[in-house]
Amino acid sequence: MTDFLALAQPGVQQLSPYVPGKPVDELARELDLDPASIVKLASNENPLGPSPKALEAIRGELAELTRYPDGNGFELKSRLASRCGVQINQVTLGNGSNDILDLVARAYLAPDLNAVFSQYAFAVYPIATQAVGAQGKAVPAQAYGHDLEAMLAAIDENTRVVFIANPNNPTGTWFGPDALERFLARVPSNVLVVLDEAYIEYAEGDELPDGLTYLARYDNLLVSRTFSKAYGLAALRVGYAICSAQIADVLNRVRQPFNVNSLALAAACAALDDAEYLVQSRQVNDAGMAQLEAGLRELGLSWIASKGNFIAVDFGRDTAAINQALLHEGVIVRPVAGYGMPNFLRVSIGLPAENARFLAALGKVLSA
Repeated sequence: MTDFLALAQPGVQQLSPYVPGKPVDELARELDLDPASIVKLASNENPLGPSPKALEAIRGELAELTRYPDGNGFELKSRLASRCGVQINQVTLGNGSNDILDLVARAYLAPDLNAVFSQYAFAVYPIATQAVGAQGKAVPAQAYGHDLEAMLAAIDENTRVVFIANPNNPTGTWFGPDALERFLARVPSNVLVVLDEAYIEYAEGDELPDGLTYLARYDNLLVSRTFSKAYGLAALRVGYAICSAQIADVLNRVRQPFNVNSLALAAACAALDDAEYLVQSRQVNDAGMAQLEAGLRELGLSWIASKGNFIAVDFGRDTAAINQALLHEGVIVRPVAGYGMPNFLRVSIGLPAENARFLAALGKVLSA
């Protein structure tokens, strides 16, 4: 029998499939639980559900499902360009921001080239890199966050892309504007810096640097964002990149036709107009973060301070048994052993009742 794994290119052979958070229905089947009784805090989803305006926009598109979507995404790109203060030809749409990361890898990486990223960074960075045969250079983290100085030192003549995330997933760590400025100023101009800001909307004011403000000075910068988190549209898979017109042109040369569907385009446009929903998302997240931190403190646990909509909890020991026990309690969180963090569980911020359910279940598990 032919070994088709052996026929795959070497980078693909070394990859393991991405493992998403366990779905509610899957856990219900496995443990014979009522799906309505299960709390899922594993995938950094917005617990509010989608914006009512987004739902209304989706309903308005249902009669046109026989038609292909606008392959250029003109309306959404126009609104994003206006919101971000750029030209429309600087916007690239993706099937989620994961798609943007993959487009970058396919456009700029190849065998004998490399990409630099941090230890404990988003799993898609090495996946996208190795899938095109390039080398991934994972730089040891500093206090679970990006060591930007060490990442600069890792750049060599074969580096074409550097992936940085602010805040970072799964750790929640972040860096400030001074650190980002120093980093961008020293990255060689022929190296593309991908600044992944999937969780940027959870920050307010100057809590985090806004990558868009650096675009005019650094034409090798690409800012990647998504509608999956704070905008509550994870199921529709719509993200975007803001960068120079030339880089956007390159990405569009490898972008698949109709990569963002009609429902996603309509919903994203409507979500952009729902400022009240975004404010509520931040408020629920801030209150939920405080609730979890207080509860974890009472349980004698520590965690990594986070600017995302999740928190990585340190148990000081392997968490496989703890995670399994939580599943039996009907609570789904995210093991991060695959990120090299076997002593941690990542917990998404939920609604107050969901957070309380997790804390109660965790207390029961730890006292058993």
